[in-house]
Amino acid sequence: MYTVSKQSITLKVMHISIADYTKKKFHFSCAIRGLIRSQIVSDLTLAWLKANDISSALAPSR
Repeated sequence: MYTVSKQSITLKVMHISIADYTKKKFHFSCAIRGLIRSQIVSDLTLAWLKANDISSALAPSR
């Protein structure tokens, strides 16, 4: 479990499919930098969601 701003967040498992070469390169690149793969994917997902925000489309109409 990661702690962000003194708040605990529940993590869920997500399965994705990517090319074997891409997976190996990602694992290796993270390993040599001492990075946590899950954190990288989470950070990139949050950045993508921010850039592609649809929350206004999901908000109830007034």
